[in-house]
Amino acid sequence: MSHQDLYRKKLATCEDALGLLRDGDFIIIPTGVGEPPTLLTALSDARRRFHDIKLGQILAVRKYGYFDPETVDHVRHVSFFYGAASRAGGQAGYVDFIPSYFSEMPGLIARKLIPADVVLSMASPMDAHGYFSLSLGADYTMAALKQARAIVLEVNPNVPFANGNCQIHISQVTALIESSDAVTEVGLPKIGPVQEAIGKYVADMIEDGSTLQIGYGGIPDAVVMQLSAKHDLGVHTEMIGDGILSLVECGAVTNRRKNYLPGKMVATFALGSQKLYRFMDRNPGLEMHPVDFTNDPYLAGQNDNLVAINATLQIDLLGQCGSESLGSTPYSGTGGQSDFVRAANRSKGGKAFIVLPSTAKGDSISRIVPQLSPGTHMSTSKNDINYVVSEFGVAQLRGKSAKQRAMELISIAHPDFRAELREAAKAINLL
Repeated sequence: MSHQDLYRKKLATCEDALGLLRDGDFIIIPTGVGEPPTLLTALSDARRRFHDIKLGQILAVRKYGYFDPETVDHVRHVSFFYGAASRAGGQAGYVDFIPSYFSEMPGLIARKLIPADVVLSMASPMDAHGYFSLSLGADYTMAALKQARAIVLEVNPNVPFANGNCQIHISQVTALIESSDAVTEVGLPKIGPVQEAIGKYVADMIEDGSTLQIGYGGIPDAVVMQLSAKHDLGVHTEMIGDGILSLVECGAVTNRRKNYLPGKMVATFALGSQKLYRFMDRNPGLEMHPVDFTNDPYLAGQNDNLVAINATLQIDLLGQCGSESLGSTPYSGTGGQSDFVRAANRSKGGKAFIVLPSTAKGDSISRIVPQLSPGTHMSTSKNDINYVVSEFGVAQLRGKSAKQRAMELISIAHPDFRAELREAAKAINLL
């Protein structure tokens, strides 16, 4: 049977696809815009037909009908990393949460510690050889394909066909539906003077030839905006977005000086504009790979001068970062921050930056604190921390004593809080 014959045989309606689900299933959904909106809307509309179905995903971008506290016994979202769509449910308790390093999720699925009964995913159109590309989210989804009883693709001509280990053959697919809506766009965060100041400190410390991992957020994007005059930068990251695209377009990114996969940008999911998605299509300079490849500290760290740029919500005077909760209130998740901090620490000449504004709530509270707020979910440990950057400067903590760390961090705190922090540090014997 030809590839086209198989395609026609497996082409289905949403109702056909929902018929493949069983009560008790754990469904894997790719990160972010890799989620299949037509399928998930249909499942939302039919959710009361099912019992105890769970949908596992990092960073949901659309708030579907199943984000509903009244119907969680039917269909419940399980977050691996909270985003705008899932955060309120996580804080209210009707969205579940599975903590994990992003890099380890494929292994958890392979070991069946996280179930993967069904995969629902966006996909590019099929190529002449019978392959689809799961370009928008290879992440943990590629591992789930090997475990799943049923694989349903939402095939959309607006999904790029990317190179790398992100492809699946028609013979592996259980069913597919077709859609043609534009892929969801996620704009760049707003950048103000504080973010610009932090971005300049970091950008000034990035050398020509460095390889970049850039997290999502206003400060990482403020760094990107100030790198256009750099030369021969490389990219080995988890997320590819419009910031990186801008560096390619201006010639700052060439990938020529990378040690690992020279000439290639490497990422595991995409989040950005239609322009970005078009850029990804059959681009020989970009490969999308599973997250246990992109985020493996050993592999990423083979790039000399690896620079990791990630944000935190709060940091204590020992350098412990609370990047995923506000006290005990969940906000995001571990994601790849720890993966890339460790990768940069392994890298020859590597630099791991944790960035944060010095204050929050209109300058009424300090984000640099004597001790993390009770219940805070710690993301990057005191043993892994390297550079910490606020709008008031840079603190390098690696290899420093507890007293030295406290002094360094107080020096980049907002001036209104420095005296208070010194007194608090004395009270806990850090100074």
